[in-house]
Amino acid sequence: MKILVLMKQTFDTETKISLDASGQIDRDGVNYVVNPYCEFAVEEALRIKEKLGTGEVVVMSMGPEQAETAIRTCLAMGADRGIIVTDPATEGGDEYTTAQVLAKALEKEGFDLILAGFQAVDDGSGQVGARVAQLLNIPQVTIITKLEIEDGKAIATREIDDGVELIEVPLPAIFTAQQGLAEPRYPSMRGIMQAKKKPLARLSLADLGISGDEAGAKAAKVTIEALSMPAARQAGKIIDGEPEEAAVQVVNLLRTEAKVI
Repeated sequence: MKILVLMKQTFDTETKISLDASGQIDRDGVNYVVNPYCEFAVEEALRIKEKLGTGEVVVMSMGPEQAETAIRTCLAMGADRGIIVTDPATEGGDEYTTAQVLAKALEKEGFDLILAGFQAVDDGSGQVGARVAQLLNIPQVTIITKLEIEDGKAIATREIDDGVELIEVPLPAIFTAQQGLAEPRYPSMRGIMQAKKKPLARLSLADLGISGDEAGAKAAKVTIEALSMPAARQAGKIIDGEPEEAAVQVVNLLRTEAKVI
């Protein structure tokens, strides 16, 4: 079984983000990691391969060349090889264009099963997995916490408001991982050394038969006009007086200052 894992490199969640003079995210000194939800997907792919006793786990990503370091991390965890689609023409793209490119790369590579994180921690859109499934015309189950593979089908478990939902779909299909699906393993020293020698293919848009106009800012459905940092957290207020008087003041502040009621 060939398992493809879609992985995105994101900012470390512990990194303090700031904007530069042009109003863009200042990337100097920023630490990049494998998107945490994608780590769950990689771990689940490795467990499926280990359970079956055969197969191949391929990690695919689209982004700048620096994303290779995140792919190498996945290879150190145990993935067999990596693929990165990197091309300057993708600059300014969005989830729509990303899905277009990844779908072409997946068609070129071939697969039996696709896993991905249900969202990235940097933008939280949660769109790419679903868009890829639509473009490939295959079943999808999102935000799963358990996955069982048997006899050419998959049974996925996902949490709903008042319980859990079991969904059975034929393979090939795509599943997006939620926290709780699998606890990612730490790469061993041996795995880190082996990862340096594992294959990592580099693809451009030309390799996929895609023009820059189809994958970059011109084709994007969403345009970011500006970025801004959240307002600094203000100090709290202490309301003095008797409970009845304090309650009146609190309600008044919620209406006039916080404007939540």
